[in-house]
Amino acid sequence: MAAVLDATIRPYGESRLPHRSLIAQPPVPPSLGSLLHAVVHHRGLQTAIVLWFAAIAIVVALAHGVLPFDRPAVARLPFSAQVAMPTLGMIEIFMLMGLTYVLTRNRRLPDMAARAPERHTALRETVGILVYAALGQAGGWGLGAALGYRPFSFHVAGTVYGCLVPPAPAEIYTWALYNFLVFALAPYVYFRRRYSNMQLNLVSTNRGNDALLVVVILAVESAVELAMFDNNILTLTWRQGVIAAPLTFLIFFVGTVLPTMVLIYGILLPRYLKMTGSVISTVLLGGLTYAAMHIVEGWSAFDSPRHVALSLIFVLFQYVGPGMFKSVLTLRTGNAWVHAVGYHAVAPHVLVDAPLIVKVFGIT
Repeated sequence: MAAVLDATIRPYGESRLPHRSLIAQPPVPPSLGSLLHAVVHHRGLQTAIVLWFAAIAIVVALAHGVLPFDRPAVARLPFSAQVAMPTLGMIEIFMLMGLTYVLTRNRRLPDMAARAPERHTALRETVGILVYAALGQAGGWGLGAALGYRPFSFHVAGTVYGCLVPPAPAEIYTWALYNFLVFALAPYVYFRRRYSNMQLNLVSTNRGNDALLVVVILAVESAVELAMFDNNILTLTWRQGVIAAPLTFLIFFVGTVLPTMVLIYGILLPRYLKMTGSVISTVLLGGLTYAAMHIVEGWSAFDSPRHVALSLIFVLFQYVGPGMFKSVLTLRTGNAWVHAVGYHAVAPHVLVDAPLIVKVFGIT
């Protein structure tokens, strides 16, 4: 896995430019044979495979054939299918990474490490923002409980998988506003005083290629999402779809897309790269951070140690892969808007969550 990521998303020549340019020059890409050799023999890949299947074994041992989650969209699937879904999803993630490499192979790639401060400052800022994010998550859990809602995380209850008791409109509004203020607006205002939008990965350096990526990735992921989930936007009436689609886009764009884009892929990702000096580590840290921001999902069960373990494992299963791919898109383009539009706001949220919004707001 590590070798695939390294060959797929390493910014061209990013450590070779003495003037710390934001744009680097492309070298000759590795041959397919050398890439496959590196993949097969890389210990990181072997370790990742072992850990992944060890987690699956733990799930099988703990679940006793039943997952205790509130996920109506997949509850009717056999236990084996629910356990296999994360692995199938990871395979799709790697296919999307390969597609991204193909679509960006001829563009000049940004030197994202040059967008971060020197290592000591980058470390201090990274620790600070991670502590802030953890406190923000804890605040969301407490606020949700205090108001009689489920704990707030980067997703509101019912996102993607539905839920037995849909959230009330006030719950959705409060969740979206809290996440926007705490995880998007406040961090952006603080860091924008010190860094430009370019340094925060919010400016395109190649609009044509960025647009191509958005269109192609969105088309592929939309087809996958619509095939996976029966209860999607296509099941709505024309009137419901016209009303629910923009409303769903707005709610989730404010409540999860902007917080994800600003906090992780605008602020943290360049600092991860600066501190580690490794594209592989940066991608993995991006995936782990994305999963950590969803640690308490609406479908989670925390009523026993066994259910806690299953919930945390499935959060990692569900979000590490997409978080890694968002990292790939951002590292290849230097533009966090690409993943926000091409791989978040519309697919899955508008396509899969529009029926939830129809139910919550009683759209007929």
